[in-house]
Amino acid sequence: MKPGWQKKELQEVCEKITDGTHQTPKYFENGILFLSSRNVTSEKIDWENVKFIDELQHCEMQKRVSPKRGDILLAKNGTTGVGAMVDRDVEFDIYVSLALLRPLEMIYPRYLLHFVNSPIAREQFNKRLKGVGVPNLHLKEIREVQISYPSFSEQKRIVAILDEAFAGIATAKANAEKNLQNARALFESHLAQTFSAIDKNWKKETLGAVCAIGDGNYSSKYPKANEFLKDGIPFITATNLKNGTIDSEEMRYISPILHKSLLKGHVKNGDLIVVVRGSNTGKSSIVPDKFDGANLNSQLAFLRPNSLIANKFLFYSFNSPIVQANVRKKISGSAQPQLPNNQLLGIQISYPPLIDQQTVVAQLDILQNQTIQLELIYQQKLAALDELKKSLLHQAFSGEL
Repeated sequence: MKPGWQKKELQEVCEKITDGTHQTPKYFENGILFLSSRNVTSEKIDWENVKFIDELQHCEMQKRVSPKRGDILLAKNGTTGVGAMVDRDVEFDIYVSLALLRPLEMIYPRYLLHFVNSPIAREQFNKRLKGVGVPNLHLKEIREVQISYPSFSEQKRIVAILDEAFAGIATAKANAEKNLQNARALFESHLAQTFSAIDKNWKKETLGAVCAIGDGNYSSKYPKANEFLKDGIPFITATNLKNGTIDSEEMRYISPILHKSLLKGHVKNGDLIVVVRGSNTGKSSIVPDKFDGANLNSQLAFLRPNSLIANKFLFYSFNSPIVQANVRKKISGSAQPQLPNNQLLGIQISYPPLIDQQTVVAQLDILQNQTIQLELIYQQKLAALDELKKSLLHQAFSGEL
C-alpha cells in the first residue's frame, strides 16, 4: 500500500450500510419513486424506468432507510456489484436488492463511487457472493470489503483525473457505438432496397411453396439436464444463432444414442433455422457444414429450400425488412411469443430465377462481410475502452495515479 494511505473495511468508513425493504411493495401508476437493482446499471441510476408506491408504504420504508443525494446505491443482485450515486434531491425508496452506502466525512463520495465500481472492489464482491440460482451480496459481506484511501484532498485529485478520463472514454464509446449502428443500418438499407425493387422476372410465393419445414424437439425424449455432454452431437438452441450462422461457444451436446432416439429436429447443411418461440422469435441462421446432422431444441424449426430457391437467397430474403414485417404480423402471444408452422409457411417472399439469385447473394455477401469487419473493428474499440477504464480504476485504488 502506498505510504500515507489507510486500509479499512467499508463499515469503518461509512456512516450507514443498509438495504431497502424486504416486503414486496404494491405498485401504483404514480406516487413515490421506488428503485430496485434493475435501476442501477452502467454506474448510473435509471430514473426513467421506475415504479411507484403510495405515501403509506413510503412512510413505513423511510423508518428503515431514507436515501439522499450523495449516497451510493449498490446492486446486491441482478447487476451485482454495480454502484451508482444518488445525484438529485428527490424522495424515493429502495428494494432489498439494493444496498445503501453513506460515507463518513473522511471519504469523498465520488471516491467511494469509483471504488465500488473498480476491479479491486469487484473481485472482493465476487468472492462474497452467496447463493446458486441468483447470487446475492449480503450486507455483512459488503461491510467487510476493504478499501484503501489517501487524504481527502488526494481523493478529490484522483476523482478529478478519473472523471475527466471517463468523460473522454464515454465520448469515444458513444462515437464507436454510433459507427457500429451506422454500419448495420447501411447493410439493412441495402437489404431493403434489394427486396423492395422487384422486377417482373421475380415470382411471389409462400414459404410453403419453396420450402419444407421441420420442428425442433419437444417429445418425452427431450434431453434432461443431466444428459447434456461436453462433446457429442450438437443440440442447437436460440442462443447459438449469431450473425446468420451457428456459434459453438455455448453449444450443448447429446450422445449419439439419444440423438437417434429423437425423431425430429435433425438439420442438414444449408437449412435455415428459425426461432419460433421466445423473445427472439423470427431470428434465423443458416446451418454450416460442421453442424450437418445436429439437433434443434423446442424453440426452433428449420426451413429446407427446394430447387426453386438458393438457401442463402432465402436467408437474405427472410431477413429483409419487408419479410420481417410480415413475420412480426404472424407472431402470436405476448408473454411467450410464438410463430406456428402454418403461419411461418404462409409468409410470402419474392424471388428471381436461380442465376439471378446467385448474383443478388454475391452482392449481399460482399456488403455483409464488409459490415462484419466494421462491426469487429468497432467492437474491439469498445472492448479496448472498457479495458482502459478498468486499468485506470485499478491504478487509482492501488495508489498509482
